[in-house]
Amino acid sequence: MVQISYVAHNGAVHKVTASLGISLMEAAAMNRVPGIEGDCGGFCACGTCHCYVDEKDAILLPEMHELERATLDFAYDVTERSRLACQIPITEQMDGIRVRLPARQY
Repeated sequence: MVQISYVAHNGAVHKVTASLGISLMEAAAMNRVPGIEGDCGGFCACGTCHCYVDEKDAILLPEMHELERATLDFAYDVTERSRLACQIPITEQMDGIRVRLPARQY
């Protein structure tokens, strides 16, 4: 189990404890974190689990694949720190990670 902090666009922090191997999107959904929709259920098809990962934490994540990059084309306010939470499996090294959420989802 690892602790993850989801930081809403207004600064509110939602700390959750999550199991290894599930995605950041699944952990947010299981804990009713506002701002992560996950409408497609984690199939990288909707962009409603768009989040921002700090540069220092990006090295802990798998590389973005082409489908994720293409799906982000449909998200709002995409930056170089944008990722889809459904495509990020939780690992032990991610304990304490902070994931920032956009003001709106697609």
